[in-house]
Amino acid sequence: MALAAYRHLLRSTRLAFQGDTHLLHAARSEARNGFRKNASMSLDDPALAPAIAHAEEVAKILKENVVQGKLEGDDRYKLRIHEYTERGDNDTIKMPNGQKVVIDGKKCSDR
Repeated sequence: MALAAYRHLLRSTRLAFQGDTHLLHAARSEARNGFRKNASMSLDDPALAPAIAHAEEVAKILKENVVQGKLEGDDRYKLRIHEYTERGDNDTIKMPNGQKVVIDGKKCSDR
């Protein structure tokens, strides 16, 4: 499980930071350090499952929500949107009468 999460994380960094070698190396180094820090966990450690879940969540965010932008002059950026980039219809920002988005019983301002 941990090896699969580590591989997912590395693939997601490659996708999210393609073309930016400095940031790609920094992200991979951070992932490596996080996994090395937890390398001594035993299989029955209760903290193991949350650590693996955290790595999978980070990989998902990198894959679906991080978009690179490159300045092309005149305050214009070209975004590198790929096939895995999450595209929404922005319904959550079109809430009528000033209603707030509530996730898991918490408002965004509570997080």
